[in-house]
Amino acid sequence: MTYEEILNRFQSGNVTVPGKKVKFDFGDAGKIYLDGVGGKVSNEDGAADTTIKVKLEDFVDMAGGKLDPTAAFMQGKLRVEGDMGVAMQLQGVMAKLRG
Repeated sequence: MTYEEILNRFQSGNVTVPGKKVKFDFGDAGKIYLDGVGGKVSNEDGAADTTIKVKLEDFVDMAGGKLDPTAAFMQGKLRVEGDMGVAMQLQGVMAKLRG
């Protein structure tokens, strides 16, 4: 799964956390911004309630069920900045990627 495919799946499913702004930061591979306030998904780099920093390859493994998000967090492969409660709501977001 490429960055573009992930962005397209998020956009086509309008995947957001209602009332929250979440940013996935894949480093040099790009960013995906889930605006649950404005109800849109983009590749913008805006202020977020929660920022998830993860390598694109690790994110793809998590989306495919090969890497457990909790294990990724414990191993330092996934970092959360901001509201940890919002990060916990992202299980549903990951499930939509598998669809």
